[in-house]
Amino acid sequence: MSIISSRFETVARVLPSQTEAPVDAFSARLSSLYALSQKSNYVFASPLGPVYHAGRHLNLPRFVYFGPHTHDESLRLALLAGFDSTDLRAALALTDLVEQLLGSPDLGQGLNLSFFPLIDVIGLARNEPGRELHRENWSRPLAPEINVLEKDARVCGYHGFIRLETTSDDNAISVRLRNHPTDTAPASGIELVSSEDFEPYPVRWEADAAGETPSDGPLTAADDLPLRPFELTLGLPREWSVERHQTAIASILRRLILRHRALQSYSQHL
Repeated sequence: MSIISSRFETVARVLPSQTEAPVDAFSARLSSLYALSQKSNYVFASPLGPVYHAGRHLNLPRFVYFGPHTHDESLRLALLAGFDSTDLRAALALTDLVEQLLGSPDLGQGLNLSFFPLIDVIGLARNEPGRELHRENWSRPLAPEINVLEKDARVCGYHGFIRLETTSDDNAISVRLRNHPTDTAPASGIELVSSEDFEPYPVRWEADAAGETPSDGPLTAADDLPLRPFELTLGLPREWSVERHQTAIASILRRLILRHRALQSYSQHL
């Protein structure tokens, strides 16, 4: 058994201890994705950790997609979900996209994407709600999971982070874009994010107060990161079903990834 296999199964063994159907579905999905990734030339299982808790070694599930002709200057994005282990809809939706890429790895050339479908591994292991990992400050993390994510971010040098949360209290997707470097915005009219990326779903745009320094998320550690990344947070409606999360997230993320790949390609040829 390989080291990666052993680490992955450490995570998988934690999941079935719960009795709720979404947890069982998520555990089964992880096991299936790991088996499929062993046969893929483009999607690889690479759990992040270990996270030490109560004498146990846990790992954050991670799947990495390398599109054809990926190189050192390729677009590197981290896609994160599962900040609250009591709501796995966004986590299931992100693994659904990974499964699609395993079946048809045609998202695009020159892409380096890291998928983190479950951040709250300790909360799931202990059946502990309310840890609010989405509010963690990455420059001084208290949660072990955020600590390993921050270290990974410093090593990988992501161009951007896309966070998936279930936070919206109406039927619209809340969208918040932070700290994009405006001096590299191309004159060609390519926007960093557009309402078109979310069609046919309604969108509510959010913004931090002018000049406000982020108090949570990866940009709080921006001074220690190799690049100045952007952070895009999508808040999915609480009333949406698992199926609607999956359909919406798959289509939206594909559009966003391709948009940023086009922006990255344009910037390299300036």
